[in-house]
Amino acid sequence: MTHGATGTAVLRELNRIAVLDAVRRAVPVPLRIAEIADRTGLARPTVRQAVDLLIERAWLVAVPGTEDRSVGRPATRFALDGRSRPVLGIDVGPHRVTAVVAEVSGRRLATVRKVVGRSRAADVLSAMDAAVRSALAEAGVDAGSVAAAAAGSPGLIDAATGTVELAPSVAGWPSLAIVERVRAVVPCAVHLENDANLAALALARAQDDPDGTLLAVQWGERLGAGIVIDGRLHRGSRSAAGEIGFIGESARLVTAGGRGELESRLSSEAIGRRGVEAAAAHPRSVLATQIAAGTDPAAAVFTAATRRDRAALAVVDDIAGTFARAIAPVVLALAPGAVVIGGGVARAGPVLADAIAEHLAERVLVCPRVSLSALAEDAVVSGAIQLCTDKVWAAALT
Repeated sequence: MTHGATGTAVLRELNRIAVLDAVRRAVPVPLRIAEIADRTGLARPTVRQAVDLLIERAWLVAVPGTEDRSVGRPATRFALDGRSRPVLGIDVGPHRVTAVVAEVSGRRLATVRKVVGRSRAADVLSAMDAAVRSALAEAGVDAGSVAAAAAGSPGLIDAATGTVELAPSVAGWPSLAIVERVRAVVPCAVHLENDANLAALALARAQDDPDGTLLAVQWGERLGAGIVIDGRLHRGSRSAAGEIGFIGESARLVTAGGRGELESRLSSEAIGRRGVEAAAAHPRSVLATQIAAGTDPAAAVFTAATRRDRAALAVVDDIAGTFARAIAPVVLALAPGAVVIGGGVARAGPVLADAIAEHLAERVLVCPRVSLSALAEDAVVSGAIQLCTDKVWAAALT
């Protein structure tokens, strides 16, 4: 091949990347050739050539447009062929597994949740298999077409080997061969990441200032956090950053239930127990009425507190105070612009966020915004999908 031919091939690839990126950024709106030319600065014939190449490589599809009044005929538009490179995200927990199949644009095609029976390794892997296969079937996606997969797991993760090194709060967890099991279903690159870190990726992307510093708390049956500094995930030594569930007198002190000290005091289960105790002490409270009616105790605490029930408000204030005292040193050290809470507790509503902010303001120099994420329990799997799409686009646009 001559140098001139080589140069032409390189130029065509650069044009392809520019056109593909322009269409990607316009999702979900398809673009006409003229619009792509305006956004890339390329000549229309050059754009047409790049579009044809991207259609041939199954990146783009032609979409019949509305009538173009200037020429009196429909104008063809071009959009991503999102289903040509679908991705798979999985949230693997000891009690529930969630699998999501999405287009490369991030648009979800299927979401499947499976309850884990007895939290043994075999039960967890069986639930994961069932969730993944069901999600693929529901989405109508062939396993062989999946471009990338990512799974979120509790514990310290060795990203290089894709293994769980340590998971103190879940006995026997490091023995789970998560990557190998997923790869047996979808023969593509499978990434394993700490669940709170994946949640942090999703929560950071949703912020007004995605390049700032964020403490993203994953709070439900367990308690952990992901740290984003200047828009980048901070994993720390051995990926151990963010394990706030073990804040206490000693990080080595693990309760009989396998939880860290702070985690044992603030898990959704612990919140429920406090609610039951408060209801027993105040039998005429709204909280007591809701728990007697069969409402989940933790949910009853926040619902009753929203209705200004004194018994429930006292529980929420105690929870918020405990949480604020524990994370205040972290906030002082990192000075995040925001503390965002995901996981099941994120459904608590403003009553919890406001109480945390009030307690935290008494203990730090600059109080960050405290908010609850709308992603709630889906923060981890949303981060997994984001990780996958980011990797697919990084490869496509270089």
